[in-house]
Amino acid sequence: MGRESRPILFINVEIIKMSQQQTDVKVRATPNFDLKEPPLYKVIYVNDEVTTVEFVIETLVNIFDHSRENANALTKVIHEQGAGVVAVLPYEMAEQKGVEATQLARNNGFPLQIKLEPEQ
Repeated sequence: MGRESRPILFINVEIIKMSQQQTDVKVRATPNFDLKEPPLYKVIYVNDEVTTVEFVIETLVNIFDHSRENANALTKVIHEQGAGVVAVLPYEMAEQKGVEATQLARNNGFPLQIKLEPEQ
């Protein structure tokens, strides 16, 4: 999935004092095309013996927008391998979704652990 790159406009304002009564303001907008994509982070679910399969699937569907079929497959990987990457996102999004899933887990009495790691 490619991301669309849009220029960001930087607005420079130059105020020139011409006399005590007169001031000239020049506004110049210049696009900056030299922007980099934000670094991506892996959201990793860590398996435990308390969090239910059903709860993990529900968080993958409702928070990370996985299909139920994909959520089932990911849950199986997490269970069999001890951990699994459930999403790769820019840091802020990865952190927000990780916090959301962790809070939901705690509210439901589950010790689900979620880690963020930079994508290499």
